[in-house]
Amino acid sequence: MSLALAVLKKGEGRTLKAGGAWIFDNEIGSVTGAFENGDVVMVHDFDGYPMGRGFINMHSKIRIRMLTRNPDQEINEEFFRQRLKDAWEYRKRTVDTGSCRIVFGEADFLPGLVVDKFSDVLVFQCLALGMDRHKEKLLLILKEILAEDGISIRGVYERSDAREREKEGMRKTKGFLGEPFDTFVHIEENGVKYIVDVKDGQKTGFFLDQKYNRLAIQKLCRGARVLDCFTHTGSFALNAGVAGAKSVLGVDASGLAVAQARENAELNGLSDRVEFLEADVFDLLPSLVEKGEKYDVVVLDPPAFTKSRSSIKNAVKGYREINLRGMKLVKDGGFLATCSCSHFMDFELFTKTIREAARNAHVRLRQVEFRTQAPDHPILWAADESYYLKFYVFQVCREK
Repeated sequence: MSLALAVLKKGEGRTLKAGGAWIFDNEIGSVTGAFENGDVVMVHDFDGYPMGRGFINMHSKIRIRMLTRNPDQEINEEFFRQRLKDAWEYRKRTVDTGSCRIVFGEADFLPGLVVDKFSDVLVFQCLALGMDRHKEKLLLILKEILAEDGISIRGVYERSDAREREKEGMRKTKGFLGEPFDTFVHIEENGVKYIVDVKDGQKTGFFLDQKYNRLAIQKLCRGARVLDCFTHTGSFALNAGVAGAKSVLGVDASGLAVAQARENAELNGLSDRVEFLEADVFDLLPSLVEKGEKYDVVVLDPPAFTKSRSSIKNAVKGYREINLRGMKLVKDGGFLATCSCSHFMDFELFTKTIREAARNAHVRLRQVEFRTQAPDHPILWAADESYYLKFYVFQVCREK
């Protein structure tokens, strides 16, 4: 059966031609032939030049998500097997695979699919209709690929409960894919033990993208007094504790997250040195500054303050505020680790915002290093949405 054909308008498809994976609704001139939403269609440029094949969804502003640039490539089980095998082989070469992101959507040429591995549990997330229709097949293939390396998966949980699903005309969903299992999963990363709640934790249960950034602060925290803001389930705080910090205070507004962080501290035998406080960081930081508190290391790992271009201005105010307060709490010669996980808060804007905060705090920053997301979240150039995490480490100087 021949595929339906989508033809781009003249002058459109710039992102696609630069290497991106998305074609938006206003870039398409016509679609001919029979299809259902979620089907694979052929894509041609306005002049008939073949651009490849992708999933179409008339409910989504991202009208087509490209799967291949080869117009002759069949999208079948063999295609998905090779894509998944390539993704797994890449992780084996670049990261600790005990717990890692196996598939990162468009950056692994599997648009709309996210798969995280936590020890012997997989968490599946399908954010695109076309990929959602294949999830059972994808799961079976991935289990077979892991089994070839002697990895047995004891359970799979679906976390397709992100708002992006609604933009695709789908309902949010979550639950077991297969037999039920204990959804509190024990993992170890950088020598730190965690209990990951894959059922009700944020996103897929744990933020794997900060793995090596957490490791990077360990050397700065030996013998230090550390403040970890937006600690979630305690990951940066616990890395500081394992590294030999003198004392650590982790802060988060979520009582559920703080309870889990305390449980993680106990799991690592750190309850005597690593404490957690349920509080709003925006309220707490000014009060700590007013009290004259000083820390050797301050970590700022906030949630994304903006998920759209329209709210960037307010996000900039938020990032400037927490960085200004954070810098004032770092003792002279101490260290600030600060990051943004918002794609819309790009590198230039984030850097400018930190520079303004430093000027207002009357400190001089000495950059130790700049980092981004772990390699299991690869950045696909021309797919801007795949580059979202910016992570700076600075030495804060006052009297130099």
